[in-house]
Amino acid sequence: MIIIGVENMHTYCFVFALGYLTVCQITRVYIFDYGQYSADFSGPMMIITQKITSLAYEIHDGMFRKDEELTPSQRGLAVRRMPSLLEYLSYNCNFMGILAGPLCSYKDYITFIEGRSYHMTQSSENGKEEMQYERTEPSPNIAVIQKLLVCGLSLLFHLTISKMLPVEYNIDEHFQATASWPTKVTYLYVSLLAARPKYYFAWTLADAINNAAGFGFRGYDKNGAAHWDLISNLRIQQIEMSTSFKMFLDNWNIQTALWLKRVCYERASFSPTIQTFILSAIWHGVYPGYYLTFLTGVLMTLAARAMRNNFRHYFIEPPPLKLFYDVITWTVTQIAISYTVVPFVLLSIKPSFMFYSSWYYCLHIAGILVLLLLPVKKTQRGKNTLENVQLSRSKKFDGRENSLGQNSFSTISNVCNQNQEIASRHSSLKQ
Repeated sequence: MIIIGVENMHTYCFVFALGYLTVCQITRVYIFDYGQYSADFSGPMMIITQKITSLAYEIHDGMFRKDEELTPSQRGLAVRRMPSLLEYLSYNCNFMGILAGPLCSYKDYITFIEGRSYHMTQSSENGKEEMQYERTEPSPNIAVIQKLLVCGLSLLFHLTISKMLPVEYNIDEHFQATASWPTKVTYLYVSLLAARPKYYFAWTLADAINNAAGFGFRGYDKNGAAHWDLISNLRIQQIEMSTSFKMFLDNWNIQTALWLKRVCYERASFSPTIQTFILSAIWHGVYPGYYLTFLTGVLMTLAARAMRNNFRHYFIEPPPLKLFYDVITWTVTQIAISYTVVPFVLLSIKPSFMFYSSWYYCLHIAGILVLLLLPVKKTQRGKNTLENVQLSRSKKFDGRENSLGQNSFSTISNVCNQNQEIASRHSSLKQ
């Protein structure tokens, strides 16, 4: 970060941190694991990798890029000065998040550690925060107790029911040969449902630890109730009631999803969905099952998006029709999610392919057919990215004009021409 400079630090930090993490994961899985107990040190390193790369991008945004080139979220998270060594190590290695995270932005952490998290702040035009007034410091006790209760129930569920419903039974030869299709579908959903509480336990406990230290306060709602979900990593109710692939992903491992969005999806020049899923697979580890899950996830996400864009507007009214649509989409989403993540749990490539072949790759085939047969609409993100790039290019072009000493009339004409071109392209994108 110091040697490379703000112009390219985000690229070098990203490649180095992710590469180092990958090397460590390879050594842990394939070299140092002799079939006995293996200390899994990759978990904390995964969190630190997120923090190192996030901070590098935030410094690059705040100290190199112009404000008009940034999205609103990038502008709000941009770091305007280089952190000191103490601040950098405190952010990466603080006791609250060293083992299981969750990830938080550098600005949120520094605001908390300097005792400014209970001040009402408002972003000014240049992205800097202006203190308005001090709020009453709320107690995290109720939020911590509620989250510890969720932890207890999740752990109890994992140690009892989860043990009776192993995911591996989906590829049991006797089960595959004798079970009917409704039984297979039902057991697939139930076994993956039973596999989730261990994640609920770990992430909720990590969130509670941060809250107990005073970190995680997001503000008050209209009724004056304090919200301690600034860095929460999941929303259990929304996960279990998801009616779309996107809704599930938006509520599962939230901080990692935000990291993927900020360092990859928003900055990708092409195929952002594919690039984001590949990065997620690399970050998770080197087991083949991870890559099968996330490559399948790309297909499922694109197919679900195409289905939603083409059919959802037919089922919004009346309410009974909307309810029918929600029931169908909930069922399909839960089955698709379970089908997709089986390799993530099985890890190895042979049992993963054994499972998919027992299902005749039916959802893979269905997803491909959906993408081939249904028109795919351009996403709003694609439009905004194109416009930002064109605006940035126009401003750089105007800067070169001014530096060459040309008159202001020429500069204004160029800006108008660029804006007309952007408007015409935006219109064609809409069509």
